[in-house]
Amino acid sequence: MKQKGKEFIQLFILYFKAYIKEIIFYVLAASIFFLVFSLYGLPLEPVIYSFILCMNIGVVFLSVNFMDYYRRHKILKDLQDSIVLSLEKLPDVKDMIEQDYQELLSILYNANVQSKYEADEKYNNLMRYYTLWAHQIKTPIAAIHLILQEEENEQNLELSMELFKIEQYVEFVLQYLRLDSMFSDLVFKKYSLDEIVKQAVRKYARMFVRKKIKLDFKGLNCEVLTDEKWLCFVIEQILSNALKYTKQGMIFIYMHPDFEKTLVIEDTGIGIAKEDLNRIFERGFTGYNGRWDKKSTGLGLYLCKQILDRLSHRITIESELDQGTKVFIHLETIQLKAE
Repeated sequence: MKQKGKEFIQLFILYFKAYIKEIIFYVLAASIFFLVFSLYGLPLEPVIYSFILCMNIGVVFLSVNFMDYYRRHKILKDLQDSIVLSLEKLPDVKDMIEQDYQELLSILYNANVQSKYEADEKYNNLMRYYTLWAHQIKTPIAAIHLILQEEENEQNLELSMELFKIEQYVEFVLQYLRLDSMFSDLVFKKYSLDEIVKQAVRKYARMFVRKKIKLDFKGLNCEVLTDEKWLCFVIEQILSNALKYTKQGMIFIYMHPDFEKTLVIEDTGIGIAKEDLNRIFERGFTGYNGRWDKKSTGLGLYLCKQILDRLSHRITIESELDQGTKVFIHLETIQLKAE
């Protein structure tokens, strides 16, 4: 209530400033009458009476005009949230200047609508192209896999691992493209966390063997309300990062002993610089790891954070340089977010 009163006073001051010329003119006109009557020695009583009468009429006029001014201000203020949709609720014009302003606003609005339509059309065309490309590239990848499997040797094994990375990049692109429409693809059920994690581990089994990284995977014995496909993708991304930044040592997967339904994926890799920890979920941020691995895009953890937010889960990370990283995926269910 106090805030409204303050806003009302500020608006009255602005109104007073807007009509200051008219008020000064009225005061000057009254002063001229007083001066002329004084110079000619005429009685001032009729002038004073007329001045008081005009002043009362002026106060009534200004009050009515100010209330109309206030009403129009409220209409325009309320329109700030809906003006992007339509100009139909704009108040009626009172003079030619207001009409000129509304016509100018209409031109800008139509130009903005057209620009937005063209931008949306370009974006949709781009999305369709990349989605089609991501699906079509899977065919030659599958063909190359078959060719490499015909003969097992060190070179083919190395090529097979690189091809696996390409597959992961393609899958990453597809999930990134689907992020905006993710809510239409969600299927929430209670799933065994062990089964979801095992899917991700099986996918990277060859890479564990190839890099000679040991895995310590303890039974999780936990059920979570989530979407299996999207959560599995997140765990795959975390495992991919752990394998990428761990030259030797182990990766541990276990449930946190103190926090309810919190999955921990821990590695003994290069770690994350302390100054980078607050920014690792930003789009495109690479930090210390990006300097170490020139191919880092800074999108992996950003995508994981976005997905987990939509799944009503959380992700936090603890890390020290050359000491490894712990990724905590908090799977307790909170109120689901919608866009």
